[in-house]
Amino acid sequence: MGTKLNKKSKRHCRKARAFTLTEVVVASGLLVVAMIPILRGLTAAHFGARIIEKKTTSLSLAQTKLDEMKVRSVYDYVGMITEVNTDMGDSYLCSVTVSAVGANLKNVTVEVGHDDDGNNVLAADEVTVTLDTLIAKRW
Repeated sequence: MGTKLNKKSKRHCRKARAFTLTEVVVASGLLVVAMIPILRGLTAAHFGARIIEKKTTSLSLAQTKLDEMKVRSVYDYVGMITEVNTDMGDSYLCSVTVSAVGANLKNVTVEVGHDDDGNNVLAADEVTVTLDTLIAKRW
């Protein structure tokens, strides 16, 4: 009698460990439903990271261009000119506007952005960073 009980309890344990087809289908359905918002969130995070990358690169390029204009002003204050859609590499474009504020003072504006549409023109919606400064004539 003890062996019969033992065999029955072993069979019962085996059945308790297995999943039915209904349980597997329901669990799979729940996973699919849960994955849709997770994938949407990951996609949004990827786009956000790409925007931050573009802004960081644009800021670095704009600062480099502004420093170049400051150095140029020391040697050639009169020769500082406006530049439009200068290629900065990797589809980044730069526009520089130089305007006289006074006899010995110029306003320099540097705009840098990523050329998203590939037309080699920095449109208003593509400008990511704008830096503005005043440069005085040194001598």
